[in-house]
Amino acid sequence: MGKGKGNPEGFVAPVTPGRILFEIEGVSFDVAKEALRLAAQKLPVTTKFIVRRDYEQVKNS
Repeated sequence: MGKGKGNPEGFVAPVTPGRILFEIEGVSFDVAKEALRLAAQKLPVTTKFIVRRDYEQVKNS
């Protein structure tokens, strides 16, 4: 009985629809949007950019 099944070819993680993958704070809106746009190009799924409703309150505090 052999113990090995070969080398792993990659890793997977189940991601359900509606799950938040990234959250960014501490940078300007434009920098965050560009960073997430570049990251989305690397992902094999459709992505959506969501801004918190109280963004202005957080930004001014």
